[in-house]
Amino acid sequence: MAKTRFARYIFLGLLIAPLSWTSSAETKSTVADMVLIHARIYTVNAKQPWAEALAIRDGKILAVGSDREISKYRGTSTQIIDARGRLVLPGFTDCHVHFMDGSFSLQQVNVEEAKTVAEVQARIKTYAAAHPDDKWVLGRGWSYPLFAPSGLPDKKQLDAIIPDRPAYIEGFDGHTWWANSKALEAAHISKDTADPPGGTIVRDPTTSEPTGAIKEDAADAIVRRAIPVPSRAAKLQSLRAGLKHANELGITRVHVMGGVNAGPGDVTDAELLEELRRNDELTVRFYLAYRFDPPEVTAQQLKTIEQARERYHDDWIAAGGVKFFLDGVIETHTAAMLSPYSNDPSLSGQLLWDPEKYKAFVAELDRRGIQIFTHAIGDRAIRLALDAYEDAATKNGTRDARHRVEHIEDASAADIPRFGKLGVIASMQPLHAYPAADTLKSWLPAIGPERGSRGWAWHSIQAGGGVLAFGSDWPVVTLSPWPGLQNAVTRETTEGEPKGGWIPSERISLVDAIKGYALNAAFAGHREKTEGSLESGKLADLIVLSQNVFAVDPLELVKTKVALTMVGGRIVYKSAGF
Repeated sequence: MAKTRFARYIFLGLLIAPLSWTSSAETKSTVADMVLIHARIYTVNAKQPWAEALAIRDGKILAVGSDREISKYRGTSTQIIDARGRLVLPGFTDCHVHFMDGSFSLQQVNVEEAKTVAEVQARIKTYAAAHPDDKWVLGRGWSYPLFAPSGLPDKKQLDAIIPDRPAYIEGFDGHTWWANSKALEAAHISKDTADPPGGTIVRDPTTSEPTGAIKEDAADAIVRRAIPVPSRAAKLQSLRAGLKHANELGITRVHVMGGVNAGPGDVTDAELLEELRRNDELTVRFYLAYRFDPPEVTAQQLKTIEQARERYHDDWIAAGGVKFFLDGVIETHTAAMLSPYSNDPSLSGQLLWDPEKYKAFVAELDRRGIQIFTHAIGDRAIRLALDAYEDAATKNGTRDARHRVEHIEDASAADIPRFGKLGVIASMQPLHAYPAADTLKSWLPAIGPERGSRGWAWHSIQAGGGVLAFGSDWPVVTLSPWPGLQNAVTRETTEGEPKGGWIPSERISLVDAIKGYALNAAFAGHREKTEGSLESGKLADLIVLSQNVFAVDPLELVKTKVALTMVGGRIVYKSAGF
């Protein structure tokens, strides 16, 4: 009898043990590593727009709900973050940056806020004096209206303050540069130097001597070859500064234009990011695009991008996009327009790629499943990009390719609805439409009021079913998304001018503007299933803000600060007051 009872106990124990083990495992899997409580969480999830709390485990969101609902995920080892009523949003993605260039610019002279040529000169002179060992004085930020009436600087203005070493200062938009005589000499540029295809060395009309103004990348490349290449250590140092800057601004992912390959100032070596990741220093997620320059796309380039796509494809470092430049910018009459410029009818800009070659390359890349980013500012360039994408879809039968047009400053009325119809992403930078002197005194006169009325047509593109994905084009403008968010909503300066906004019909709502930096931005990079909103199963990338952007005057949005930034459940930035 005793043996029988003992056997029964063993049998029951064997039955109970797995049940106990399962219960323990389930309990363990629902205990959060971290919970955020007492928050106003705007999730950007249409099914659950608002919440009070969320739970995080293994770098992902475990649950979103009320404080009471989330309390069940708390364990003895769970880290508790009290938001104290602050607004929480998904981490922002910047869909268009030149990250290495921007990171380097943090350590160079910046003249963006200068109001006069004299002030620009003073800033450069002060910087040069403080950096006597720099072989070149480099910087950026000047704008065209400062140099009226031509809109272009002259080498004499730099020679007057830096006569003894090369100085090379990039314009705010990254399409025009300012060289002193020493820089031109170092680059072997003289009156006999021919303009490269797609670029211009501006010359004195009487003497043919270079004035010091350099237009577009092809001409810039001549000077760049003379500038000492930064060391690996200098690149890493700059990247660390850029990452810290992005963390403080609430940027958790960036789409880098020109990444895996090539242009000066871009992330030219993804191995640098890998090194930072190995050292646990990578605190921003990267999507890198390979840049193709005219006139051809070679077999070796195609092999390189496919190898990069195969090697880099995780949540932290991903490659696989390609970038084309179809034209320049409106201010310097290098954007490709369907009709001549209003203030110079002899010009209508130029396409940097042969249209048929561009369309053929787009079709081949589309066939290979490679996402395409095309810089197109003028209406002619925008039309060509849309035509090429439509042609590729027809030839290859592709669906949901999500090819992108970058910038889209002045689309024709006929092409605005095509973004929605073709499923082409409208990748735009809201702060580019800031209605200050450059926009109203240089950009607008160049194309006139009729075309100007379609400037940065966010609302119209969206109304036609197009997806807006937002970014900065850093360092063209600040990496901070908050001025861009404000301009998307108001289209007014920080002083509130013009009243009611410049082209007010193209303003969008705050909800839509946030979506442009969050869920739409994730969609633009094929990552909406894992990023862009705060919901169960997605990556725990979020930001806690200093103010409730839904409750402040729209002209106060620019004052928003980030109190805390989290990437993959890890706090990468926390303000002193949090």
